Amino acid sequence: MNQDTIFALSSGRPPAAVSVIRISGPQAHSAAAAIAGGLPEARTAAVRELRDPDTGDRLDQALVLRFDAPASSTGEDIVEYQCHGGRAVVDAVLAALGRIEGLRAAQPGEFTRRAFENGRIDLTEAEGLADLIEAETESQRKAALALAEGGLRRQIEAWQERLLLLSAVAERAIDYDEEDEPLDPALAKGCADLAEELRDWLERPRAERLKDGLRVVIAGPPNSGKSSLINALAQEERAIVTAIPGTTRDHIEVPLALGGVPIILTDTAGLRETDDPVESIGVHRAAALAEAADILLWMGEARDAPAHPRLIQLYGKCDLPARAEAPTSGIPISSITGAGLAALARTISGCAVALLPAEGIVALNRRQAELLGEAELAIRRAAAGSDPVLLAEDLRVTRSVFDRLTGRAGVEDVLDALFGRFCLGK
Repeated sequence: MNQDTIFALSSGRPPAAVSVIRISGPQAHSAAAAIAGGLPEARTAAVRELRDPDTGDRLDQALVLRFDAPASSTGEDIVEYQCHGGRAVVDAVLAALGRIEGLRAAQPGEFTRRAFENGRIDLTEAEGLADLIEAETESQRKAALALAEGGLRRQIEAWQERLLLLSAVAERAIDYDEEDEPLDPALAKGCADLAEELRDWLERPRAERLKDGLRVVIAGPPNSGKSSLINALAQEERAIVTAIPGTTRDHIEVPLALGGVPIILTDTAGLRETDDPVESIGVHRAAALAEAADILLWMGEARDAPAHPRLIQLYGKCDLPARAEAPTSGIPISSITGAGLAALARTISGCAVALLPAEGIVALNRRQAELLGEAELAIRRAAAGSDPVLLAEDLRVTRSVFDRLTGRAGVEDVLDALFGRFCLGK
């Protein structure tokens, strides 16, 4: 399929001021020239009239850019048309390209997949690009950008260089050292130091919480103001609010961004003893959600609060005269007046610091963390070993794990799933 020349709309869906149509593959230049009537020099933009090669009808006037392999984003010949963004214009240009023999419409993520297969990016950078496309908050954008710009790739390259030096020492010991001669202590130390460095990376906050959002659960007794709070924070009516205890029977999830931090805010049923079988199910679910929460907002009395490592005590309905006195503990809030909501948002953001990756720092996803864990185990075995043959094998295993991390080997099972996340034209 890589011998095919592919094309797609790479910008947003029309109508738009400008639409970008990309062509990549061995026939990219000839096909693009058939419509544009000649191409500019490589990496140079020029205005051209686009005409249907079959009828000669004028399609549009566009800015045309040409890139020659291998110095292009896909590693192949590429041409881009930057044309007017009306639906009719885009459809006409795409239709004209589709009638040229040897060209076909691109599949989702196919441009990026070709960049990966042609060595322009590695698998970790492709994963970063997928995350960047899906990023909805500033913290997600920065973490994805750190990965997409090669932060993890460069780190793995540095680890690979150290591994090669250690492997060279081990191979020399196999070939030249006497059977009863002890191994060079620097070899074990080098392996142990690398293992500790990998462990430090594995102990960093992971990317899943940043991508999926922190689980922030609001819990407490009935009529304590939980549903009103979720509506106030969401700034829309997401939960039903009444004066009747037990109104909320099941949990309600609302994705939000507080101070750039992605969260899944969850309203739960009021915690109390009840004979109602439906409400009882909601109460049990509420207790389980509170226990599993990353951050728990407690709307009840402090003495009744469940044990939780990141519990934020709230003093709700502080606008009511009966609750006007300053609380002994907790953040005074009012969903009616908005009092205390800004302080609550700051407190949640403060708790999130320990749970989320630092801004701009590479955060490992599940696949990367699992493979890095395998590498750490192998290099720790090497550090503890005394047989140079076994030690050299553990170092080889570690190198092969790093190759799987970057996509040099053994990743066919993840490629379709990864590039299927991309949109057409990317």
